[in-house]
Amino acid sequence: MTRIKRPRRWLPLAATALCLALTTGPALAKDITIGVVAKIGGIPWFNAMEAGIEERAKALDVNAFMVGPTSADPALQVRAIEDLIAQGVDVIGVVPNDAQVLEPVLARAREQGIIVLTHESPDQKNVDWDFELASVKGFGAAYGKRLGELMDGSGKYAVFVGGLSVPLHNAWADAAIAYIKAHYPDMQLSGDRYGVAEDVDASRRTALDLMRAHDDLGGILAFGSQGPIGAARAVKERRRSGEVVVLGPFSPGQGRRLVHDGVLSGGFMWNPKQAGEVFVTLGTLLAEGKQLQDGMQIEGLGVIHPDVKHRDIIVDQLVEINDKTVDELAALGL
Repeated sequence: MTRIKRPRRWLPLAATALCLALTTGPALAKDITIGVVAKIGGIPWFNAMEAGIEERAKALDVNAFMVGPTSADPALQVRAIEDLIAQGVDVIGVVPNDAQVLEPVLARAREQGIIVLTHESPDQKNVDWDFELASVKGFGAAYGKRLGELMDGSGKYAVFVGGLSVPLHNAWADAAIAYIKAHYPDMQLSGDRYGVAEDVDASRRTALDLMRAHDDLGGILAFGSQGPIGAARAVKERRRSGEVVVLGPFSPGQGRRLVHDGVLSGGFMWNPKQAGEVFVTLGTLLAEGKQLQDGMQIEGLGVIHPDVKHRDIIVDQLVEINDKTVDELAALGL
């Protein structure tokens, strides 16, 4: 497990830095320590999150840092959280690899008076708050709408997911298909969904097979970071650019050339750097004893409508990946 560097003390916060005014004096802010546990250290997504944590810590004059496990092993996240509890931090943030495995250790943290925040885990129980930058319905509907626009509201399309038992991918697919049925009735789903979208080669092979079997295939919607890449490579190989639309969430750095070649039409994602900033903003706010209220505006989240019963804050802060934004997103290391 690697401990990603702990920031030094920073200069005081400028008065206008937060949309939400933090009225407590800087002396209290300097005493706040926030530790965030990533899914895995050293990969572009969490490097960007770390950058957001560090920048926000500097702006708010708090001590915030990230811990990056060396693999996506839930046991390593448990150990990292136990270490943070032993250090006596004020706030623990975590992006869980396995929500259920973390429940006991998060409960212990809260018993010690530590504030617990999670991200990408809206069903987490032992938390003060979970925040999401994309709702399931909003994320799926954005893809359904965009695919419908690019296919002019008609034709056959296929859906890839990372696996048929991956809940989030299938929930996104359900939302996208429901949107298309409601708004583009002349579009037809070709077959059932295919669980290949976390494997570039499997996605490529499946896309090639579908194009051979269906000359009239007009689109492939892939939920899983490798699905859009593999499908776009297949479209390029078959020289079907402009005939078969490929959409889905993917790494901008990995897909930028395919976007500029016109075989990958783009997609939507949320910004992990922004998520890192929100961990620090929310953590600081709560550590200073402030309460979240409906209609409150918080930098990075906008106007919030907290679900108090389920302890969720869900907003739709989607970032579009296209030929105009992909280079900038790739430059962030994504």
